[in-house]
Amino acid sequence: MKKIYPNAAAALDGLLTDGMFIASGGFGLCGIPEVLLEAIKVAGTKDLTFASNNAGVDDFGIGILLQTKQVKKMISSYVGENAEFMRQYLSGELELEFNPQGTLAERMRAGGCGIPGFYTKTGVGTVIADGKEHKDFNGQTYIMEEGIVADLAIVKAWKADATGNLIFRKTARNFNPPAAMCGKICVVEVEEIVETGSMDPDHIHLPGIYVHRIIQGDHEKRIEQRTVRSA
Repeated sequence: MKKIYPNAAAALDGLLTDGMFIASGGFGLCGIPEVLLEAIKVAGTKDLTFASNNAGVDDFGIGILLQTKQVKKMISSYVGENAEFMRQYLSGELELEFNPQGTLAERMRAGGCGIPGFYTKTGVGTVIADGKEHKDFNGQTYIMEEGIVADLAIVKAWKADATGNLIFRKTARNFNPPAAMCGKICVVEVEEIVETGSMDPDHIHLPGIYVHRIIQGDHEKRIEQRTVRSA
């Protein structure tokens, strides 16, 4: 099966529908599938639910879709650094389901592994636990969290081969592998496509079985919080 597509619009062709559920990789401004997000903006797909650690900033990442009111709900861990995200949530324009970061990552991974739910201590005794099943193990209380299975996963990697094997660069790996795993269809944007067989199998972070479509794109390398040392 041919996995390499010429551009983001072609890779997303036939996959986007109003009201769909999308899992997106990235953490802060690192590892965001920016080219695919721009293509979704251009396509005008609306009423979207996103599972993503955060929403980038106002003019980058999922933030560009918040600006155009294409997002109905966020399943996220962090709201800061994005004024429009906060404004829409506080005004009741945007649904928000908070998840601790580790719980969100595990929900994605579990969904990708066919695990419908799991128990965790994280969130016990807080609003995170409201309405969720509680169960005691060895005298300690846990809550059940459900695995996430998204209609579509969009992620960013460093390198791919034609079969979809992926290598992520340093901290840009973040939420990308579990997001890729939990999508019924996974579309990946990469900085470089290499010859099949050229990757050391021990260096592959995500096997191509999870990847359906690949594009190569130009990426902006932003710094989230620039800090400098005085001379």
